[in-house]
Parts: sequence; C-alpha cells; structure tokens
Amino acid sequence: MDKSPPAPQVCRMNRPGLRLAARALILQQDRLLVVNAWPGGDCDLWCAPGGGVQVGTSLPDNLIREVFEETGLTVAVGAPALVNEFHDPDSGFHQVEVFFRCTITGGTLSDDWRDPEGIVARRRFVSRSELAGLRHKPDSLAAAAWGAGMLYDPLERLVR
Repeated sequence: MDKSPPAPQVCRMNRPGLRLAARALILQQDRLLVVNAWPGGDCDLWCAPGGGVQVGTSLPDNLIREVFEETGLTVAVGAPALVNEFHDPDSGFHQVEVFFRCTITGGTLSDDWRDPEGIVARRRFVSRSELAGLRHKPDSLAAAAWGAGMLYDPLERLVR
C-alpha cells in the first residue's frame, strides 16, 4: 500500500470552474517580470508569474512556491495590489487572482531555468512601454505594477 502523502489540490472554492490564484508584481530597475505561461511557448500571451492556490497553504506561501518554480527566483511577498477576475463563458471557468507586490531576495533570471511543470517557457523583465507592445493579461497589469494602492479589475473574458 502506498503511504506517500496525497498530491496538493488546487483550490476550487467549492464550486466547479472557480479557481483562486496568486500572482507576483516584481519590479526591478523599473522593469516588470512577466512570463509566457503556455506549455511549449506556443502562445504570445504574457502575464505575471504565479498560479493556482493549494488548499491549506496561504496566498503568500503559494506565491513564493510558484515564482520559484516558474523563474528560479526567491521573493518576499508584500502588500496586495490588484484583485482580477477572468472567465470563459463557454466553459464556465472563472478565476480570481490576487496580485501582490514582491521583491527578489535570491536567485537570478536565466534562460536555462526549467519550470518543473513545463508551463512557463519564457520569462523576462519589460519596461512599461515594452509591456504595452506585448499581448498580456490582465488589461490592468501596468496600472497595478506601476501604480499605487489597491485595484479591482472585474470579470475579463479569458483569452488564448
């Protein structure tokens, strides 16, 4: 009989199709860290690093794990800056994301880093003007990263 602990579960908030995620806003020399979170890198959509929350683990602890997996960087998690929602009306999928301001405490960004889950294929720091030229989500990413305070971005449609 297998005695290994069960795999962590991603939080679905007790409703099919509803997912909770945590994401990092990491500015370094006025450039924002973004990732191409698409297996194989076959999509041109960029976002902040982060991902699904595991049940029984805090949002900051989840975010520290996700940022390390996707980038090889260790971060300190600060204050929340954005709550974003997006959905896919065709499938009923709905994700609520909490974006936190984070600072790098260890590691260096490297093209050699491999996401163990194989989801993030590319990562890079971009200026605000470079971000404006990239297809990215959420639409409020720049305002949250380079702004102040807390923002709420209601129900964007999921894009692929």
